[in-house]
Amino acid sequence: MPNCYNCTIEKQMKTEGVKYKSIYFRFYAELNDFLPSDKKQKIFEFEFAGPLKVQEAILAMHIPLSEVDLVIINGQSKKFNYWLKDDDFISVYPVFESFDISSLNALRPHPLRETKFILDAHLGKLAKYLRMAGFNALYDPDFKDPQIIDISVDTKRIILTRDKALLRSVRIKHGYYVRNINPLKQFKEIICKFDLVSQFNPLNRCLVCNQLLKQIAKIDVETLVSPDIYNRFTHFYQCQQCHKIFWKGSHFDRMRQFIYEISKSV
Repeated sequence: MPNCYNCTIEKQMKTEGVKYKSIYFRFYAELNDFLPSDKKQKIFEFEFAGPLKVQEAILAMHIPLSEVDLVIINGQSKKFNYWLKDDDFISVYPVFESFDISSLNALRPHPLRETKFILDAHLGKLAKYLRMAGFNALYDPDFKDPQIIDISVDTKRIILTRDKALLRSVRIKHGYYVRNINPLKQFKEIICKFDLVSQFNPLNRCLVCNQLLKQIAKIDVETLVSPDIYNRFTHFYQCQQCHKIFWKGSHFDRMRQFIYEISKSV
């Protein structure tokens, strides 16, 4: 189904005798992924009739508002509810998670301080990689889009998705469309996008249910693991939700090496 804003604008433009207004857009960096080839990486004209807010114009071009962190109109930062005027020049920038633009930004007075994610049903492997690196990554393949949005808003989580339509909700404050298909490349993409290398805390979360691990006394796991494991290792950890037991065996070394290689390559 076409975007409702787009339908309205097209109808206006096809109406004879309507006086059009012209504004000029330039989208930066990965926001161009949502644009047709003739509008990528360049200034282009946008015509409309009747009152129109900048957020409506952006949505008409199928750009999720959650991907936009800074809108500069005629040299000044503006909010999404700015009413567009003839000859406005609009520069639109993507989310800047890796550095502070609070002095410029009129859209988000309170930046996201803790990096937490919620992932849609297509990104289960990515969720596991993020948990492996120590990030709070909520994932349930049964989550529906409205649930994902509600949880994101209530708990200030960044939505990660392969579904562009999901990010078009005006309720979403923080969201990102994952470009890559391969899970490992997706992981590298997210690490680069959100500048996460310095936040790595490997194996402090359960890979199954995302809860923090807690060190548990060795004597308390004697009946929970095999005698061989009990005799070979000294330190044990337990998930506070599913109660799964973890220890720093060869799997831990492989995961740590894997994360180290990722950190060197991004």
